[in-house]
Amino acid sequence: METTSKQVLLLYTEQTPNPESLKFVSNKMLFRGIADFKTLESAKEWSELAIALFGLEYVQSVYISNNFVTITKKPDYSWHEIMLPIKDFLKNYIEQGGSVVHEKYSEHIEQQELAANEGKYDEKDIEIVRRIKEMITNYVKPAVEMDGGNIEFKSYHQGVVTVMMQGSCSGCPSSTVTLKSGIEGLLKRMVPEVTEVVAEAC
Repeated sequence: METTSKQVLLLYTEQTPNPESLKFVSNKMLFRGIADFKTLESAKEWSELAIALFGLEYVQSVYISNNFVTITKKPDYSWHEIMLPIKDFLKNYIEQGGSVVHEKYSEHIEQQELAANEGKYDEKDIEIVRRIKEMITNYVKPAVEMDGGNIEFKSYHQGVVTVMMQGSCSGCPSSTVTLKSGIEGLLKRMVPEVTEVVAEAC
């Protein structure tokens, strides 16, 4: 009689630059894409996993991408109290095959972004915007993702690039330094038309 060996789920934590956020990494693909839930309301239609995590009193926001979940905790709690309970909770949830993020979520976000980005830059700036997006995608996103977060281009106007920080990068004390010394410096060098990079308030 043949037995099929089930993949053992591994789950470990990684620090992020944000002391309030911790990255929980698994050896299983959870969601191909980016799902950022800052409130229970935003999760209700799209993610059973996020809804379940918001049921834990110490969870402030949930960010899911590829094989990891970044949890941002409420400031009143310390990680040494809640890290293991969250880890156990996630391990049980994933092992039991719980739904993570609905398939249509990426489509929903794309439609939202298309609507939001209308008129976010002038026609004459299309080439500049293309270069900015290329730099963010190829050089900034991979580094930010390693820290349990994400960055999205929002707009360009008269030399000012506006981006949105997600996951561990949202509200992180060091994200301002990263934004100014890292991302702004890179974009100014590679796209001379850029004079400043600012983060959109979430």
